[in-house]
Amino acid sequence: MFHNGAMTLPPADPFLRLRARGAATNPAGRFEPLEHARESDGWDLPEEERLLATEVREERPRSLINYVASPDLPFDRTINPYRGCEHGCSYCFARPGHGYLGLSPGLDFETRLIARPEAAAVLARELGRRSYRVAPIAIGTNTDPYQPIERRYRIMRAILQVLSDWNHPVSVVTKGTLIERDIDLLSDMAGRGLVQVGVSVTTLDPALSRAMEPRAPAPARRLAAISRLTAAGVPVRLMVAPVVPVLTDHELEALVAAGAGAGVASAGWILLRLPHEVAPLFRDWLAKACPGRAAHVLNRLREMRGGADYDAEWGKRMRGEGVHADLIARRFALALRRHGLDREGPALRCDLFAAPPRPGDQMALF
Repeated sequence: MFHNGAMTLPPADPFLRLRARGAATNPAGRFEPLEHARESDGWDLPEEERLLATEVREERPRSLINYVASPDLPFDRTINPYRGCEHGCSYCFARPGHGYLGLSPGLDFETRLIARPEAAAVLARELGRRSYRVAPIAIGTNTDPYQPIERRYRIMRAILQVLSDWNHPVSVVTKGTLIERDIDLLSDMAGRGLVQVGVSVTTLDPALSRAMEPRAPAPARRLAAISRLTAAGVPVRLMVAPVVPVLTDHELEALVAAGAGAGVASAGWILLRLPHEVAPLFRDWLAKACPGRAAHVLNRLREMRGGADYDAEWGKRMRGEGVHADLIARRFALALRRHGLDREGPALRCDLFAAPPRPGDQMALF
């Protein structure tokens, strides 16, 4: 639905009960020719209220490694164990991806999930191809590999095992404290220089986090996970992402201090990104969750986005531009320097990559 050139959301289903969801509606994706809207037929007949539950379908991919060519990204390949994310973050820039599946970037994105249980086997085949050239793989750059359904599917653990067997470097980004389950694998890989972990902490305010990231672990719990990872020798990068103008930007120094206290080796930040269908969904969330500050948040964001909700230009999409964006960058740099985090750690090792030994292989000669 479009009004004056801007996308608007269809009315919510009044008989659908939502529990801890980031979106309140289920608009059609931008590729769909029709928008479905619920309208009263004039009959005042009560309907039974129903709770929206999470559904999981399984997908068997023919390939797993996704190659990217973005000049402002520090990696050229990614893996997505899942499509959609039950954390339900209201600001998630990955929501439009559900449109490629014929699903909504709204409630569908956080309730109609797709798991890839054969991902590890597919990955092993791809790594074994003669044409494959090793470089760090990034996991968690789209949807969270440690979202709640990973507890049942264990896809991420299987992927890590394959990467460990092949001595393949990997970086992982997550909000999920389920990553603690895999500390044994991560610690072993870290000892070989093969892994870096980024943990996203958007705010230290548990109430705001609960509203923006309804099914993600609380901030204190994420910081505790960082402490456990760093204690096991796993290098962790604090990801202050996204920085939401007015709502969270005042916490930059406190977030860096909290990360330093938990033992992070480095830290980075990314400005709120609202591509495609995410913008109206986030505006809707703001109007309901923060009505008194909604206009201020959006106006400040637009000052950093050239007057629009989002600017996808390389080099600008992560940081924004203008006075306020420059101020955030300066404050963050000073906070890093204050806590000794203004340096990058060693690069992940690629020189160890090799096929794992198989039963019947001849032993190496020494």
